[in-house]
Amino acid sequence: MSLVRTDITDGVALITLDDPDRRNALGGPLGDDLVAAVDAVEADTSVGAVVVTGEGRAFCAGADLSDLGASERDGLLAIYEGFLRVAHCPLPTIAAVNGAAVGAGMNLALACDVRLAARRARFDTRFLQLGLHPGGGHTWMFRRVAGPQAAAAALLFGEILDGAEAERVGLVWRCVDDDELLATAHELAARAAAAPRELVVKVKETLGAMAGVATHDEAVDLELDPQVWSLHQPAFAERLAALQAKISKR
Repeated sequence: MSLVRTDITDGVALITLDDPDRRNALGGPLGDDLVAAVDAVEADTSVGAVVVTGEGRAFCAGADLSDLGASERDGLLAIYEGFLRVAHCPLPTIAAVNGAAVGAGMNLALACDVRLAARRARFDTRFLQLGLHPGGGHTWMFRRVAGPQAAAAALLFGEILDGAEAERVGLVWRCVDDDELLATAHELAARAAAAPRELVVKVKETLGAMAGVATHDEAVDLELDPQVWSLHQPAFAERLAALQAKISKR
């Protein structure tokens, strides 16, 4: 029985970590099931966006380090596979953080393009408190998303952020009431899913590539080819014609 559920509505795949007794800890079967779930939604052309959340009161309580095996490096890399698969997903991704996101659970949230948090959410790196160095690209993702001061406050000084504080420091896009989290995430994801899938994938790819661009001129060059490509797609002609028809009726 899979430890990850997938439900698809309006072109949005809701991927739910479903191991509440272990607080959705990564590693082992759950990690494998998460990889399989992302593979499946990517292969489904009806899906245009992905929301990741957790069953129960935890989003993801970190990594299960109880059985790393003979090779600790390989064991750690195996744990990373679940959130790295989400990070490498070409579709737009939203983390709907419903509760505790601890250690590698924060990595899963950081791997998504956008994070929404319930008020009861808790973002807790906890690495230093466990005597463990961060892994899986945690320091890079955290610093890149929320900046060096927020990353230092959490990683070096043990600050734990609830949903509202996470919004204040820029770690999440929005904090909402607990019972509104999934509806808000679905509404946001559905906007991306309503756009042409191939175009959305290209825009996400360009956004990622901009991390290595230093000047405006380079950015203009990087965007030019995909914009020209989009001019020749049926969706552009159809949507432009619909807009022109709407304007002409005013």
